[in-house]
Amino acid sequence: MRGNEIVGAQTSWHRKMEDIFKKKEFVSVWVRDPRVQKEDSWHSFIDYEICLHTNSMCFRKKTTCVRRRYKEFVWLRQRLQDNALLIELPDLPPKKPFFSLSNKQQLEERIKGLQQFLEKILQNTSLLSDSRLHLFLQSPLSPKNIEACASGQTKYSVADAIQRYACSSRRFPVETEYEEQSKTYSDSDSESSSSGLGHSSDDNTFQDCKTKLSERETV
Repeated sequence: MRGNEIVGAQTSWHRKMEDIFKKKEFVSVWVRDPRVQKEDSWHSFIDYEICLHTNSMCFRKKTTCVRRRYKEFVWLRQRLQDNALLIELPDLPPKKPFFSLSNKQQLEERIKGLQQFLEKILQNTSLLSDSRLHLFLQSPLSPKNIEACASGQTKYSVADAIQRYACSSRRFPVETEYEEQSKTYSDSDSESSSSGLGHSSDDNTFQDCKTKLSERETV
């Protein structure tokens, strides 16, 4: 009798695993919640929350939220392009010298453009093996520290950085109107992007992910 129970439990487990593998992989990303951050006594900037939700094997954390500013998106695009010269990357929304949080149209256009940029990036399987992309989306590390980590110049690995620093959150965006702002703020987009420390050294997980995705595309 016990033997039958064991066989039944194993069968049930295998069915559950089959159901998991049958589920289609997805990667959902949102850009939302613009906020003004003080840089110093004279300067301020606007950053945005990036929420990622996925069941993809390419990502160590399945639900994360981080905050990034416009110039960090510029940095990411340049670094991805440097590492994938034959891939035509999507454009970012244009930089505006005087960007106001109180200008609803400007704000919505930028948020939409940033989200579309990330969505297109995440659809390209060749880019998913770049550890800098994962650190950008799943850790609050600065571009300089992302470069150092991806190049193996830190005491912690890419996986450690994501596991330790990524802030899991189930606070996902809903279609609501942005709250009216009582004050006008300016976002200085004229700051130059950080210089890199070299080419990225991809984590084995990301390399395996790239290989498996490539094999899947040929089926």
